[in-house]
Amino acid sequence: MGGGARATSGTGAASARDLGPGWKISPSVDIAPGETFDLASIAGPGKITHIWMTTHTDNWRTLLFRAFWDDSTEPAIEVPLGDFFCNGWGVFSQVNSQAIAANPHGGFNSYWPMPFRAGARLTLENTSVVETRVYYQITYEIGGDYSNDAYLHAQWRRSNPVEYLKTHTLLDGIEGAGHYVGTYLAWGVNSNGWWGEGEIKFYLDDDDEYPTIAGTGTEDYFGGAWNFDVPGAGYTEFSTPYLGMPQVLKPDGLYFSQQRFGMYRWHLLDPIFFTDRLRVDIQALGWRSGWRYLPLQDDVASTSLFYLDRPATNRPPVPTPDAMEIHIGTDAVPDVGATPARSPQ
Repeated sequence: MGGGARATSGTGAASARDLGPGWKISPSVDIAPGETFDLASIAGPGKITHIWMTTHTDNWRTLLFRAFWDDSTEPAIEVPLGDFFCNGWGVFSQVNSQAIAANPHGGFNSYWPMPFRAGARLTLENTSVVETRVYYQITYEIGGDYSNDAYLHAQWRRSNPVEYLKTHTLLDGIEGAGHYVGTYLAWGVNSNGWWGEGEIKFYLDDDDEYPTIAGTGTEDYFGGAWNFDVPGAGYTEFSTPYLGMPQVLKPDGLYFSQQRFGMYRWHLLDPIFFTDRLRVDIQALGWRSGWRYLPLQDDVASTSLFYLDRPATNRPPVPTPDAMEIHIGTDAVPDVGATPARSPQ
């Protein structure tokens, strides 16, 4: 209590040199190349209720956002900053949803409840070669009983490109009881024609070859229909409380040669429960001659969110700067999340 606005040095000190303490001395932080900065370190039980953050668009795929629950040394959340806030392409898109709001021009807000029982640590790692300035605020409750609450997890995977006749893996090897609550896809199209025929599949508990839940098409899963195509307008952005396609990036005839899309789906009113394990994948599928399906080799990056009864689980390799980079050729980065690569210690 009474601990705020006490800074005597910081990024705003020069601007406040005529005003003194209490006048916006330290409104932001500078994170050096390769440095990991602690956004929050909270002892005891609590729940994070809101995160606000902003930084330059160039940093959205070079800053890695992580969250550690209780005493775990393994992160439950490990996602590029922009993808966590439904802006995976380094170009601003406004998002008006219940869980995530992205407001002009890059005001990122998360309302995902993040309960913990013994402590929490939130960090940002600067994977770039330049210093990065970040403004942020984290709101949380302390002192409650969260012993029966599950922990929020978020995992990022990218297939660039999706292998021919293979699917893009969103999650694999998740062990424990929990419920799946959200998907964000940054989808880059690498061929002409429609790209969204693929089904998303949820393999629950003892599912092996066949899933319990199989979708009917990518645009259907994200709440759209018929190619997201409004007659006369083409691809049409939309953003609603639980699902949307807020971003459509079109070729510019020069350096941006492919179409790119950003889509989210929050399972807040329709969570997908599992008791032992979970695996999720999605097909990249279009059309070829003779009304036959065409397996595509698109660039698909996914952020998957779920609540779990434990603070750590299997997760893919740490995203590298090359794996996260946006403006690259499709043969430069392998699939970074096809199989679980790390187990919790």
